[in-house]
Amino acid sequence: MPISSVPKNFRDGLITLASGGGSPITLTVQYESGDFSITGANQGNYEYTKYLDRGEMGTVRKTNRSFPTGSFTAQFTDLADATNNTLWDAVNRTGSFAAAVSTLGANADLYTLNVTFTAEGTSFGDATDHVLVLNDCRLSIDLSEGDPDSYSISFEVLGSITAT
Repeated sequence: MPISSVPKNFRDGLITLASGGGSPITLTVQYESGDFSITGANQGNYEYTKYLDRGEMGTVRKTNRSFPTGSFTAQFTDLADATNNTLWDAVNRTGSFAAAVSTLGANADLYTLNVTFTAEGTSFGDATDHVLVLNDCRLSIDLSEGDPDSYSISFEVLGSITAT
């Protein structure tokens, strides 16, 4: 099937957060602004170094692992809740996410989640929806008062990235 002829926009996305373990706790982000972004993803997620030979390009080698970052915003609707999944709880491992298992494993020192961005495709004649899975993300959350109050979520991708 050829590449889609329909550009996707902010109306077509969906963001889901999921914990690890055998029964992941998931949250589909509601009232999000349609501004999901990821920065710094590259083939293999490596930094590279250029080695010069008397000032001219000699060779290029991959070096350290790099870690893409991303962000999105959502309207504030709720803080913590022991029963219903909230964005605050997902990021902070509180309330309904208090028993969440890190995607790095039950004994991991760092709490991480998988972040999935899905762009609608089938409604536009594409063979499938377009899915970007960012594994083992360390998230942080900011809350800002305004009209409306809003969350800003930032994350760093510590694991693999798959795109389908």
